[in-house]
Amino acid sequence: MSLRRRITAATALAAVLMAIGLGVAGYLTTRSHLRSSIDQQLVQRAASFLMANHGAPRQAGGRGGGPPGQLGGGPPGPTGGLPPGLFAGGQPGEGGPTVPEGPVGGSSGYFQFVYPSGEVQAQAGGHALLPVDARVRAVAEGRAGAYFSDVTARGTRFRVYVADNRPGGYAVQVALSLSEVDSVLHHLVVSDLLIAAAGVLLAGLTGALLGRAALAPIERFTRRTETISGALDQAERLEETGAAELVRLAGSFNRTLAVLEQSLQAQRHLVADASHELRTPLAALRSNIQIFLESERLPEADQRELRDAILAELDDLTQLVADVLELARGVSPREGIEPVELDHVVREAVERTQRRAPQLRFELDLEPTTVLGASERVARAVLNVVDNARKWSPADGLVELRLAQGTLTVRDHGPGFAEQDLPKVFDRFYRAEQARRLPGSGLGLAIVRQAVEASGGSATAANAPGGGGLITLRFGPASTSASDMSQLSETG
Repeated sequence: MSLRRRITAATALAAVLMAIGLGVAGYLTTRSHLRSSIDQQLVQRAASFLMANHGAPRQAGGRGGGPPGQLGGGPPGPTGGLPPGLFAGGQPGEGGPTVPEGPVGGSSGYFQFVYPSGEVQAQAGGHALLPVDARVRAVAEGRAGAYFSDVTARGTRFRVYVADNRPGGYAVQVALSLSEVDSVLHHLVVSDLLIAAAGVLLAGLTGALLGRAALAPIERFTRRTETISGALDQAERLEETGAAELVRLAGSFNRTLAVLEQSLQAQRHLVADASHELRTPLAALRSNIQIFLESERLPEADQRELRDAILAELDDLTQLVADVLELARGVSPREGIEPVELDHVVREAVERTQRRAPQLRFELDLEPTTVLGASERVARAVLNVVDNARKWSPADGLVELRLAQGTLTVRDHGPGFAEQDLPKVFDRFYRAEQARRLPGSGLGLAIVRQAVEASGGSATAANAPGGGGLITLRFGPASTSASDMSQLSETG
């Protein structure tokens, strides 16, 4: 479901719930008010009748003899305890009460009298209309107080009030029809439903309009991002205008585009540089192989030298391809992270380099150190730095290595770096003017920086005081104590 439809549906649902809540509250309030009015009329009619027969009534809720809860309290009427003139042929007796006459369910109400014996006499000598149950007889016997109830008789719903006239020896049932109340409530329900339906339609239309208006900036933003993402070669950006949320979203998207463009440019440069660097060794290898195919006419020494040259070129080409792949795939900051004993890695790198240049002297000052990183890449970075120092050192030169607090410094006593080369030392395929006559591809220090930064560290190059080059590698979290090493292991 689209966001616009969700907004429309949510608005319509809110309108439905509100309409239902207001409708139910209005219905219950109106019903309570109408029924309360009916109850008051019933009490007034019962009180008027009993007062006319026996004097001032008492409040409903008790029994005869004084306690609250009975209506009336005088002697019974002259006709065997019956209300005078009410049941004898429908004509009131002399001095008897005046009971409103009218159709059943009329506004004057309906009266019915129940005696403790269970005998029932209806208004105007007619047939009993209201049902008589044990509770009504209990009121007639004085064992229960007055109460209200709803009954259905002859297809009509009545509200009935049963009054206790204990001194008169009977109970009075006064009933008023609920037809008018039910009609009002029915029309109220119908009107509430119509209002709710109209409210839902109006809310749906309003929600659709609001959703369209609210989502219009997002739709424009989406169309713009689709256009930009389809043409990444063009350095375009989103306008950071409008609502604060859209400004923040546009800024985040623009930063993502900047990183993506940098990545694409880096990959393109890498491919272009790699293709350029591969041309020379491939051309030389092709030429040497062609000569080797016709080497039968060459002296044995020349053939041997040619074979060695081909093998060396193959080794260089293999190393170049490996370096290019290493840089191209990059590293994840948390890929293969584990505790690495950096001092051991440095010693192994020095031993490997010593075998390639036995005339060099190495001076080590290594503090036992554990760092977090990818062991293979850390070892590759350290070996590249040491090998770089070997390349620039004189035949019997000195290479100084110092490791303290997770920082490794490697100093050679060669010519050092030219000032214009220092900012570019760690760039891919960059080779100083003096380095172009030496073997290599210019990727060694680039791999160093990539590996060190992946561990959360940094790599810098400078000229050492007194001459020579100085490369400093600062790795990530480091430790020199056994307890800290254990914690690093658990973290890694």
